[in-house]
Amino acid sequence: MGFACVDGYLLGDPISKADAVAEFLANRSPDPAAAPFYRALEAVGARAADEALIALRLVLAKREPSDAGVKRLRALASAARAATGSDRDAARAAYARELAQEA
Repeated sequence: MGFACVDGYLLGDPISKADAVAEFLANRSPDPAAAPFYRALEAVGARAADEALIALRLVLAKREPSDAGVKRLRALASAARAATGSDRDAARAAYARELAQEA
C-alpha cells in the first residue's frame, strides 16, 4: 500500500485533501485498528481533520495513534510545509523517519 498521495498532501504538495481521503478509502488495509478511521472518512470525507489522516497514517505504519504521536507527526508535516530547499528535504526526511520508527 502506497501513501504518496496522503503524505504529499500532509507535507504540502499540491494534492487535495479529497484526493488524499480517496486514496485511503480506495486502498484499505485489512488491519482492524484502521476500520474506525475508514468509517469516519466515509462519513465526513474531506471535512475530516488533518489529525484524523495523521492518526490513520500512524495506524497503517503500525504505530500507536496517540495524541502525542499525532502532535509530533503534525509538527513535522507543518515544518515541511513551511520549509524550502534543503530544509524542506530535511523536514520531509524527519517525517519519514518518524513513521519508520518501530512501535
